[in-house]
Amino acid sequence: MELKDKVFVVTGGGNGIGREVVLGLLARGARVAAVDFSETGLAETKHLAKAASGLSTHRLDVTDRAAVLALPDAVIDEHGQVDGLLNVAGIIQPFVRIEQLDFADIERVMNVNFWGVVNTTKAFLPHLLARPSAALLNVSSMGGFLPVPGQAAYGASKAAVKLFTEALYAESRGTGLAVTVVFPGGVGTNITTNSGVAMPTLKGDPGKLPKTTSPAEAGRQVIVGLERGAFRVRIGNDAKFMDRLARLAPKRATELIANQMKALLG
Repeated sequence: MELKDKVFVVTGGGNGIGREVVLGLLARGARVAAVDFSETGLAETKHLAKAASGLSTHRLDVTDRAAVLALPDAVIDEHGQVDGLLNVAGIIQPFVRIEQLDFADIERVMNVNFWGVVNTTKAFLPHLLARPSAALLNVSSMGGFLPVPGQAAYGASKAAVKLFTEALYAESRGTGLAVTVVFPGGVGTNITTNSGVAMPTLKGDPGKLPKTTSPAEAGRQVIVGLERGAFRVRIGNDAKFMDRLARLAPKRATELIANQMKALLG
């Protein structure tokens, strides 16, 4: 998909991967409606964009369905059209076992990660299908194709995003809509802080701790996948390796992750 002069809506545009996607799209000549719950985060994204034209910011809670359903009109009023939706916003749960996980935390994660994607997809899909060509990209997670102890609700929400997006791809064949699902591995964002969650201390030799992909590199790969109309994008060697292992030896993959997470859960 040619990005120049196209209009993209990016959720989670106030921080992390979402911010890098916003900045990267603007650098490629696209126009962007950046959406985030954080007014401060959106202001920082706008500051980093500097003189780049074509950026609008929209403070919005993706779990507020009425507000989300009103968003397309606001974007079209600002930019005249909408050619793509990129759902990057997401949060994690506290690092605890299911038996210790509150119902409220489960519902919060599902509401943001899954229902937020459903809300924006339903809001923008009629507009995207009306365009000669358009794109819809949803960010799942490596935790969406294999279980991560201590992140059961998060993984369930991202698995739901995976299947929801793949079903949308199947339903959109023969139309001008390209549908992409993204699976990041470990990315060095502030998702714990933004989720209101404390990160357990990772102990051990620093040289042996898991390596993470930078938000800038993750954002670049998201944009490359968008340009190519890719079906799937896996970000990081960890996501690529675990994707293969989870399909070839699911029990082994589950046990490998369980052993890695054991020290965090006690």
